[in-house]
Amino acid sequence: MLAGELRLAGVDVVIYEKRPAPSGESRGVGFTRRAAEVFDQRGLLERMDATVSSWGHFGGVRIDFGMVDDVHFGIQGVPQYRTESVLGEWVTQLGVPVRRGYEFVDLRQTDNAVVAVLDGPNGREEHTAQYLVGCDGGRSTVRKVVGIDFPGRKATRGMYVADVVGADIRPRPVGERVPDGMVLAIKLEENVTRIVVHPDDLLPRDPETVTFTEIADSWQRLTGQSLHGAEARWISAFTNATRQAAEYRRGRVFLAGDSAHIHIPAGAVGLSTGVQDAVNLGWKLAAAVNGWGSDELLDTYHSERHPIGKRVLRNTLAQASLYLSGDEMEPVRKVMRELVSYPDVARHMAGMVSGLEIRYDVGASGHPLLGLRMPPRDLELADGCRTRIPDLLRTARGVLITTEPRPDLSRLAAGWSDRIDLITASWLPTDTYPAHTAPDAALVRPDGHVVWAAPGGGDLAKALYRWFGKANADTGTPDPTSIPKAS
Repeated sequence: MLAGELRLAGVDVVIYEKRPAPSGESRGVGFTRRAAEVFDQRGLLERMDATVSSWGHFGGVRIDFGMVDDVHFGIQGVPQYRTESVLGEWVTQLGVPVRRGYEFVDLRQTDNAVVAVLDGPNGREEHTAQYLVGCDGGRSTVRKVVGIDFPGRKATRGMYVADVVGADIRPRPVGERVPDGMVLAIKLEENVTRIVVHPDDLLPRDPETVTFTEIADSWQRLTGQSLHGAEARWISAFTNATRQAAEYRRGRVFLAGDSAHIHIPAGAVGLSTGVQDAVNLGWKLAAAVNGWGSDELLDTYHSERHPIGKRVLRNTLAQASLYLSGDEMEPVRKVMRELVSYPDVARHMAGMVSGLEIRYDVGASGHPLLGLRMPPRDLELADGCRTRIPDLLRTARGVLITTEPRPDLSRLAAGWSDRIDLITASWLPTDTYPAHTAPDAALVRPDGHVVWAAPGGGDLAKALYRWFGKANADTGTPDPTSIPKAS
């Protein structure tokens, strides 16, 4: 995802991947609503053959997304190998080299470059770039080499996972508490089911030592159903270890995804958080490479995403307590079931599990959309054609939307025309997004978050300068401190 974001901005980027071929594994089987919107912004969601679910859950406590405003519906039935395949095809189409069979072993930084040391098919090699991003998982070598701490909680529980072929397994999509444990079952494709098994007494296990016989034994003990005659396409194990990198940036080196945060799997939130890391970082890193992004802009990657990761860890720990604890937690589960029947509570919980609650500090206040993502609203352009917010973000550029011709805004935005698109359109109301909730004008970052809105959203000139750098000198746009407010 990060490579695609960078390439859309014209940056030369290379992926070095340790595995010689795709693994075929599917640790995640869907993604959150916000991750779905991110994929939609780049035209990727339509390639994934996704199934929308009107139900979500928090630690196994179901939440009816249909009873709250906004579209919190999550995505199910998309195995991770399909997500990876779609992203792989996308970056290949964009011209990104994916070099497989390269293992990262070391790096050294200078004032203006990073030298990566890799063991490849032809031996040890060194490659130089302006920046390096470690997307190399929970045991990240990049994180260890640059010396970033990874504090958190050690694993205390273990869980089995397997993709089972040829077994008639009843769906348990959000997991079920059974005597002595928890089980989950999700259909991946015809005749293939993902199962998760958590016996209450299972301690953390090394995934490399797990056998399908052990998993089938545990499944039979907890459910009474034998899987011993079925075939396992993939087996593994995971734990409730919970850790977060103390820094998401060290000089010219960044961390994204599981290299920055690990936690118990819960509703594909790990995959979804990693994708949002990549989209938050991508346009900022591209801005720095292209010469208009400041060091302060790069620092906002940590300041924006680290609090989100911290909140995800807190939420997944809470879900683990609800999901995996025994009968002693049942009174709390009952209280939670009662609470989520109230629309205000359901809305709050839905925002947490969908990712739509994420609000960044964009340095301004006065409009309710500031810092939030721009909802995927429909618009009608001046020529009568219709479009959507995700369609306007296909090229990963900023967008300034106005509902009527504004020569003052057009003249101002001209200084950033190489980085943002100016769109005049009217909002089309729907049951989910009534007309009165739409702004008169809004400036949207390439990742879909609103950094200025009218009325009342602050100084547009300062927002343009902060998020899109200095104006193009060829336009003669003055320094933002000398521009009258446009709000």
